[in-house]
Amino acid sequence: MGSFNTSLGGGFILLGFSDWPQLELIFFIYILIFYSLTLFGNTAIIALSRMDLRLHTPMYFFLSHLSFLDLCYTTSTVPQLLINLQGYDRTISYGGCVTQMFVFLALGSTESVLLVVMAFDRYAAVCRPLHYTTIMHPVLCQTLAIVSWGGGFINSLIQTSLMMAMPLCGHQLNHFFCEMPVLLKLACEDTGGTEAKMFVVRVVIVAFPAMLILGSYAQIAREVLKIKSVAARRKATGTCGSHLVVVCLFYGSATYTYLQPKDSYSESNGKFIALFYSIITPMLNPLIYTLRNKDVKGALWRVLGRGIDSR
Repeated sequence: MGSFNTSLGGGFILLGFSDWPQLELIFFIYILIFYSLTLFGNTAIIALSRMDLRLHTPMYFFLSHLSFLDLCYTTSTVPQLLINLQGYDRTISYGGCVTQMFVFLALGSTESVLLVVMAFDRYAAVCRPLHYTTIMHPVLCQTLAIVSWGGGFINSLIQTSLMMAMPLCGHQLNHFFCEMPVLLKLACEDTGGTEAKMFVVRVVIVAFPAMLILGSYAQIAREVLKIKSVAARRKATGTCGSHLVVVCLFYGSATYTYLQPKDSYSESNGKFIALFYSIITPMLNPLIYTLRNKDVKGALWRVLGRGIDSR
């Protein structure tokens, strides 16, 4: 393959799932359904968190940020994928590819930091219940949200800048969107030094937050075991358990994709893993948080009740 000259305004061809043309219609239908559910579920969480005063707490403040993140996160890739599956246009410009990678990395990095913030909120609620309202002051909550978004976009800016400095060979991406591990496969020259820097940045944004979350949950587990009330213990494990499931889904897939050597990355497996964390996980998050959550269910019924009464 010849060198890909980005200065000439070249683009990429997203191969997507063209290896399985007989499955593209099935993929299109299911992904469209999952995307619709993602939009509905996360929008509902945001609306309920704003409309019901009982949900004006730090936990639901951060949850609404997570829902908004998931909306943007899945929207950054799914429309492109749906067009790709219809076979109308599998190309993407260099500028569009870089933008998509930047946005996707920024949102994913922001979610990584936000999940740490949510773990801290749960730690304060379970381990420091008497001081919870003092610790999780509205100003602190807003500051932590800003730090999450700022940290995510700074991380993405660093990695995207390093990626753009690499010479690329070829123009075919064996993926359904512009993801960094796939673009690294097109590097023409020995870029070991740049890749090492990028790997360190990925460790900071993926592995380090995961360690912080595990540490906070070790403290939470020890505190929960001291609780004698069955009802209080069930409530603590319910809210923490939902967050822990989301953490496992997010960091499990992120570790596989971003914390393995370039030579070990499988593009075929990577596409299906990417389907999971870019489409399935954002769809599941609202269900995970609401399935056993009486506060959200109560808020939903109250909002629906007001809607019926107003008719």
